[in-house]
Amino acid sequence: MLDLNDLEQLTAFADCGTLTGAAEALHISQPTLTRTMKRVEEDFGVPLFRRGKNRLELNETGLQAVAQARTVLAAARGAEAQVRAFHARLHTVAVESCAPAPLWSLLPLLSRHMPDRTISSSLAEPADIPARVAGGACDIGVLPWPAEGEGLLCLPFLRESLSVCVRSDHPLAGRNSLTFAELNGFNFLLRAEIGFWTGLCRRSMPASRFLIQTDEQDFLELIRASWDSRAPIRALTITGQHLLPEGEAGEQLDLFSAGASPRREKREQLERAVDGIRGKYGKTAIRSAVTMGEDIDHPAGHAGSIPPPGGAGRD
Repeated sequence: MLDLNDLEQLTAFADCGTLTGAAEALHISQPTLTRTMKRVEEDFGVPLFRRGKNRLELNETGLQAVAQARTVLAAARGAEAQVRAFHARLHTVAVESCAPAPLWSLLPLLSRHMPDRTISSSLAEPADIPARVAGGACDIGVLPWPAEGEGLLCLPFLRESLSVCVRSDHPLAGRNSLTFAELNGFNFLLRAEIGFWTGLCRRSMPASRFLIQTDEQDFLELIRASWDSRAPIRALTITGQHLLPEGEAGEQLDLFSAGASPRREKREQLERAVDGIRGKYGKTAIRSAVTMGEDIDHPAGHAGSIPPPGGAGRD
């Protein structure tokens, strides 16, 4: 019966070309290797070497034996890896997510409910996750949209917002929501490893340029060092705070719609008008104010607000 260790030594001899070189590579003595070559030849039952004075070479049959030995060794290593992976899967829950924020709440939840399992996680492309779940490559997938497929069950988990950070005096500072179309063309600082958000931003804002930062401290330092009131830097980040299940979440303000209610649409029309006036005549053309009457109390300092016609205190 062929021995895997003997086959390892046979392939090492083929790679090194000499008994001396192979013995040094394997950290064994040359006589030990010589005995192994003789034993391998006996196991195959045919001559594998040409023997000369102080020299041993593989013959044509020996070269074929080496090729088969490599195949056997590769199969043995593959079998070991598959068995170990199978054993690990029995004790591991593999999670693949389209973005990092869902993992912040999902992984602790899984750990609490399955304390005897190891929880592993990784980021993956949304298009690849359903097939990997269906094929058993991972146990749980987190997607930005529901997936359809036989044997797949999709449940809403949480909502995540994409936030745009600007200076307080920036024309966009008073907005409650923005669309990608409105942001397209601005330049952004963008954190790395935010999953599908990176590709989504690049596809949705093709006219924008993105400076990707992998280190959080470098990211913040770059903002501080590069801040210029004449050309404000916009920082684009992903933040997940106080995440709630789908049924408990309130109204979602995000980049995917221009407004979900008539009230919001009316407010956005007003904000666009204010931005247009300020862009043409300067930011002081319209300023915040407070009416003097008792029937209306408009908060001072609310960016983008305009007092009603005839209200006292208007600039």
